[in-house]
Amino acid sequence: MQKDLIIVESPTKAKTISRFLGKEYRVESSYGHIRDLPKSKLGVDVEKDFAPQYVVPTGSRKIVTGLKKAAASADQVYFATDEDREGEAISWHLAELLEQPATKLKRIAFHEITEEAIREALAHPRQLDLRLVDAQQARRILDRLVGYELSPLLWKKVAKGLSAGRVQSVAVRLIVEREREIQAFKPQEYWSLEAAFTPPSGQSFTAKLAKRDGATIDRLDLTSKAEVDGILEHLNGAAYRVAEVQRKEVKRHPLPPYTTSTLQQDANRKLGFSSRQTMSLAQQLYEGVELGSEGSVGLITYMRTDSFNLAKKFMGEAGNLIEAAFGQNYHQPRTYQTKSKGAQEAHEAIRPTDPKHTPESVKVFLEDRQFKLYDLIWRRAIASQMREAVMDSTSVDVVSNTSPVYTFRATGQVTKFDGFLKVSTESVKESELPMLNRDETVTLKELKPEQHFTEPPARYSEAGLVKKLEEYGIGRPSTYAPTIATVIDRGYVERIEKRLKPTDIATIVNDLLVGHFPEIVDYQFTAKMEQEFDEIAEGGKDWVPVIREFYGPFKQHLTTKEETLNKKELTEQATEYVCEKSGHPMVIKYGRFGKFLACTGYPECKNTKELNDDNTIAAEKKIEGVGETCPQCGQGQLTMKRGRFGPFLGCNRYPDCKYIKNIQKGTGVTCPQCGQGEIIEKRSRYGKVFYSCNRYPECKFALWSKPTGEKCPESGDLLVYGAKGTIRCSSKTCKYVKQAEQQPQPT
Repeated sequence: MQKDLIIVESPTKAKTISRFLGKEYRVESSYGHIRDLPKSKLGVDVEKDFAPQYVVPTGSRKIVTGLKKAAASADQVYFATDEDREGEAISWHLAELLEQPATKLKRIAFHEITEEAIREALAHPRQLDLRLVDAQQARRILDRLVGYELSPLLWKKVAKGLSAGRVQSVAVRLIVEREREIQAFKPQEYWSLEAAFTPPSGQSFTAKLAKRDGATIDRLDLTSKAEVDGILEHLNGAAYRVAEVQRKEVKRHPLPPYTTSTLQQDANRKLGFSSRQTMSLAQQLYEGVELGSEGSVGLITYMRTDSFNLAKKFMGEAGNLIEAAFGQNYHQPRTYQTKSKGAQEAHEAIRPTDPKHTPESVKVFLEDRQFKLYDLIWRRAIASQMREAVMDSTSVDVVSNTSPVYTFRATGQVTKFDGFLKVSTESVKESELPMLNRDETVTLKELKPEQHFTEPPARYSEAGLVKKLEEYGIGRPSTYAPTIATVIDRGYVERIEKRLKPTDIATIVNDLLVGHFPEIVDYQFTAKMEQEFDEIAEGGKDWVPVIREFYGPFKQHLTTKEETLNKKELTEQATEYVCEKSGHPMVIKYGRFGKFLACTGYPECKNTKELNDDNTIAAEKKIEGVGETCPQCGQGQLTMKRGRFGPFLGCNRYPDCKYIKNIQKGTGVTCPQCGQGEIIEKRSRYGKVFYSCNRYPECKFALWSKPTGEKCPESGDLLVYGAKGTIRCSSKTCKYVKQAEQQPQPT
């Protein structure tokens, strides 16, 4: 008996679906994309309407052969790839390769991998949607044209190995511009004044200076100690009374269920996951996890979505669970309107496939990170169907009997009904004020002035960058994670203290693109292209004219710039330094791995020097191992080389010998745990900077932040450099923090 064939992208997904279906179905995996543009050449015929020249990679040929054989013996072939443009394109590529009659090929799609969803999809198959395929092809071809034609220009004019991309270059621009905002920022001094009062009841409370003679004092209005001292002088010996007490109910509503963007943002903020980690874990939860006797179960719906929609069935099941667990007064069915540009309302938000699979009930079957992400998704979706929280909010104004009259304001809130907060990961800060009455006299305990300085904008976190890309309409749910991963992997951006910092080469490339190819990195242009892809997907536009409209001017402009751009002007900066070996002037050069000082007498003189961030010459350090015989091959000598993560030692017989040895970057701080080693800078396997004892593995002391060398006056632990120009205690239980005189730039 012949079986119907179902083809999915993932073997895990195939295993989960197989569990639901009888013996009449055979489920196979394509293991992702089975056909793509070639890596070795452009692969797009620009003379023939940009016809793509697809190839089957060597690693996929055996898979294709097996799928062809399975399709030939099947009654029907169902393509069950993901329900988005990329999934539709994979199905189309499969249809092209299998060489089966069109009547035999069917497309099924579903938002969740459950038996009900699969059976429903099989009962209502459809034809391939070529509009979605065209939209995906248009994106792929446009990105190939930009990447493969612009990148060689960067190789010639800046440094070998660089790359450009339509979306990645815009992401880099955002990060570079934020870095320049930080560098240009000038802190502004301001002061606050807080008072501690005691009413007759004896329960003290604090209030902040809010008004002077009824006029609001804004946060930055008090700019000097002299102003504050003047206020303190006016208040010397003053009496105080309660001028007004306002009590009201405040309702707090639950947030909508997750979309791709908001899930990546929350997972980054709350769990510390990168966008790539989040999407990888979500893919595992979607495709199926072994739940003991239940077998492989898809725990969440499809994770690439920009819609807030929820299925009515889920809303009903979630309501039943809420009422059973917490009571009817906690249940409130809710729908949310999607505000994302180009959102596909037919899709669903990310939610659990079955609310009864509570996080605690499946925890034993999940890896730690899988559990944390599932817990986040489950709680957000369930909370979205619960009543709002009700808070009792109190505001108290205390006035002085002086002229001018100074008003101090205290606010407090306590939870009256927790509502959705019963399950949500969101928290509410509560502060209860004593019972106070109008015209009641209160006694001043203390006036506490405090100096502050405005802080520069923070570098983007991955969450912040995803949010900004979404605001501009740049990219779509499937592109955020790979875009961020690409700019990090290619050395344009590095993670410092969980924030994204551009490298020197990123700044050079960005300035070149902004100055000479503004259309590529223009925010509005990139968003406009996304809209045009949406129109292609909806059948409103043909993809070839869209590509042609872009490519003609782009190619002409590219040809002109290849002739006129001067590499030295782009990558060299004059200095006052003179080479001590040749007498030639030295210039700052920018290579793939950053800036350095080089002799203009090159290639006759190859003298180079390392630079500090402020372009001063770095102190020469005697690097242990330079000039020694390579311990691996025994023939070459170890020389200092420079890579993406800084200097290292390598054999001069490379590529015949590929021995490398990391150079330790010391901090000069003695390890507080063993008292013998030095805290040195290291990088994790993912390129993340951390600091640990150089006596590892004998001593395993480690920090994620750079130590200052000083100890905390409160806990005695090491102080480390924190966010926004602060110095804080390295102990998680100590709250000590102070303003740094100058934050060192990580090298």
